[in-house]
Amino acid sequence: MNTTELIEEIQKLPVSKRIYVIEKTIHSIRKQEDNNQMKLAAETLYSDYKTDKNLNAFTVLDCEQFYETR
Repeated sequence: MNTTELIEEIQKLPVSKRIYVIEKTIHSIRKQEDNNQMKLAAETLYSDYKTDKNLNAFTVLDCEQFYETR
């Protein structure tokens, strides 16, 4: 199904269903954009984390047990 056919099918839906399709599409786009931005940020900082020991000093605690105090 190409884009034109898809749009034609969406236009046949009742308004409430079209709004639902739009909301889901926007949500999907935002989620993908957030993931792209996080991936870019991680790639940008990767070399810094590999070379600067101050940025990953707390990773030695990764294997420690964590107990929440109340």
